[in-house]
Formats: sequence, structure tokens, C-alpha cells
Amino acid sequence: MHTIKILIADDHAVLRSGLKALFHSLPDLEVVGEAADGASAITLAATLRPDVIVMDVSMPGIDGIEAIKEIRRRNLPCRILVLTMHDEEEYVREIMLAGADGFVAKKSADTELIAGIRKVAAGTKYLNEALSQNLLSYLLHSAAFADPPDSHDPYRLLSVREREVLRLLAQGHANVDIAAALSISPKTVDTYRSRLMAKLGCNKKSELVNYAIQHKLIKI
Repeated sequence: MHTIKILIADDHAVLRSGLKALFHSLPDLEVVGEAADGASAITLAATLRPDVIVMDVSMPGIDGIEAIKEIRRRNLPCRILVLTMHDEEEYVREIMLAGADGFVAKKSADTELIAGIRKVAAGTKYLNEALSQNLLSYLLHSAAFADPPDSHDPYRLLSVREREVLRLLAQGHANVDIAAALSISPKTVDTYRSRLMAKLGCNKKSELVNYAIQHKLIKI
């Protein structure tokens, strides 16, 4: 039996510990390393040469998407399965365009994660079963990869963390609650909000909310 060597990249130590225990309970999976941020994930991918990286998107410093792009630029042979709380189609599309081999939403990890690891390790793509058939068709057509729609949308210029803050602001969360959810300070949330307004051409919070609704970043 071939053992799949796994690198876990997630900034939450408790989650990494839980995943490590789960993987060690299975005879064909072996955890060879852990990374708490994107920069460490890139370094360990190069030194440990895992078969599969289980990668979160939201990490401090270099986020998961940028880490995926850098790993692909270096032509490292590992496969990458993204495990994230974000399951919006825009996120999944960007994740796959960055060079990931698969995607599993954290809310579905108990039923899909192991299957996803084994699928990508075997050389096939894996997408969360909850994804629409339209998105699946989009991702599997190379023409779409070559010329993605809305390439001039300023939303595409936002970092993963900025998108998280935008979504939480649009959902009506207070700065202190956003700060607690993202493990940052309320002052940093204010900085992100100012940056979002500048990038998206908004002058007040209500315009950020309208932008999020128009672009289907939140459900109403």
C-alpha cells in the first residue's frame, strides 16, 4: 500500500492537531509536516516534498492562494487540496485558477476530506459535492481558465483577508466581532475597511454592503 505523505497548512493549531490525529488513524496517510502560514507552507513543500498539501486559504502573511501560486511557480510536484470555510463559487474559482487540485469546505470535511486527499493524490481533480454543475463545467474547460470573466472587477484585487472583512462587514458584524473572528485588532479592521473603500470606490459602509449584495458575496 502506498502511503500518502501530507503537509497540513493552517493557522489554527487545534485544527492541525485534529487533522493530524485523524490522518494518523488511517494506514495510507502520513503527516510529514505542519505549517501555520503561507510562507512556511512554501518552504516545507520544497524541503519535505509531500504528496499532498492540505491548505487553508486564510492564513497570516502569505495567504493560501498566493502560497499555491508560488508552489506552482517553483514546479514542486505536490498536489494541493484546499480545505477552507469559504465555499462561495468566486472563491472556489480563484482557488482552482491559482493551481489547486481540489477543494473541500470545512463544513463538509467529515464526509469529504479523506476522499479528496486520496483523489488528488491519485492525480485527479476533486471538488466539493455541493458545488453547482455550472461551476464544475466552468472549471473543467481550459478556455475558461485562459480568459476568466470579470477580469477588471476590483474585487479580484482584494486579498483573501480583505474579502473576509468585506463579507463580515456586509453581514452587519461590528468591528470588535470581526476582530475576534479573524484574530486581529479592531484598529486593523478599520484599516481594512478604509482600504476596501479605496479599492472598491466606496465612500461609506452602506456602499460596501450594496457592493457585496450586487456581487452575491452575501445572501439576502
